[in-house]
Amino acid sequence: MSQTATVPQHPARTASGRTPEPSALLAEARALAGDLTELRHALHREPELGLDLPRTQRKVLDALGGLGFELATGTETTSVTAVLRGTGAGPRRTVLLRADMDALPVQEETGLDYASRIDGAMHACGHDLHTAMLLGAARLLAGRRADLSGDVVLMFQPGEEGHDGAGVMIREGVLGAAGRRPDAAFAMHVVTGMLPGGMTASRPGPVMSASDNLEVTLHGTGGHGSAPHAALDPVPAAAETVTALQNMVTRRFDVFDPVVLTVGVLQAGTRPNVIPETARIEATVRSFSAVARERLSRETVRVVEGVAAAHGLEAEAVYRQQYPATVNDPGCEAAARESVGAVLGEGRHVELPRPVPGSEDFSRVLAEVPGAYLFLSACPAGADPQAVAANHSARAVFSDDVLPDGAALYAQLALDAIARGGV
Repeated sequence: MSQTATVPQHPARTASGRTPEPSALLAEARALAGDLTELRHALHREPELGLDLPRTQRKVLDALGGLGFELATGTETTSVTAVLRGTGAGPRRTVLLRADMDALPVQEETGLDYASRIDGAMHACGHDLHTAMLLGAARLLAGRRADLSGDVVLMFQPGEEGHDGAGVMIREGVLGAAGRRPDAAFAMHVVTGMLPGGMTASRPGPVMSASDNLEVTLHGTGGHGSAPHAALDPVPAAAETVTALQNMVTRRFDVFDPVVLTVGVLQAGTRPNVIPETARIEATVRSFSAVARERLSRETVRVVEGVAAAHGLEAEAVYRQQYPATVNDPGCEAAARESVGAVLGEGRHVELPRPVPGSEDFSRVLAEVPGAYLFLSACPAGADPQAVAANHSARAVFSDDVLPDGAALYAQLALDAIARGGV
């Protein structure tokens, strides 16, 4: 973020320079720090990929045992849904809190003493922290059932990394787990950098982009490289298509409603003297509004087919929508900022100046339920947030210091949302 240098360092301090006393909830969360760290390290050592996370699911179920939650597991995936029924008086409200649990197909290179023991898998995006923090919140909330005039749904989700685990859990009924749809939903994501450790960030409206794929096959006629006139060469057409798509982004879309199109796959041919029959292109496409997204689905295909026709080729162009934009409800986002101040102290939150071009399947929940998505920095103490290895890197390191903060914040979000009668 451009304003990182002006963001207060963690922990926040009062005008007199003294570190303020922690809230009771945060103090209780800090007392759990050892347990949360041990749990996070256990999750980190045994990362699992995709929708099938049996060892992770077992750890979550064991940690929830005896806390008084109603527990359910998925049938299509190894999810865990836990419902806490509050016993406080007042209008019944329901709040959902999400933690994703899956890892990435990355070979860890951190050298940590709790590094992954599974070849080719690593918690390189911090989902082990999310899971441990939400389990910490479960303990905090279980001791406050009398303060809850409603229900809390904990959504422990596999398959966030490209497997649409949120969509699977919605299909399986997570939004109706408490017997009524949630009035508000919240999720957090840790980052290694972007902000000083312990800081949170969000913004009203779009906070992360929609994510779609464009898949193209250009069909020509193969031949000898010495006689291109006797063939229909798809390679020059593929190169022109890449350029045309980039020009389309700059000339057909409003700079104030930005889109991103990146070609990540360009494949054709096997030998330098052979004109191939086909060429393949695959691109990731990001957008922040429904208008831009719908237009991309039309314009990209139109450009591909037009370039192919100019070269005398046939084109197969498929635009596949994946995840919608992650959009924070303005009221919920403002409420979340208040919760950050209440539990972590003033000066611990900043507003993102613009959305993040990454994508998130929690967007599916926010498309159904008003809510908010926040970032929490787990930048190691003393590290430069702009220089550390980023999320998804084989060398990404997330600080355990934020585990109590995240656990307390998850709990505060639920307590506040129910206390105010929803959001």
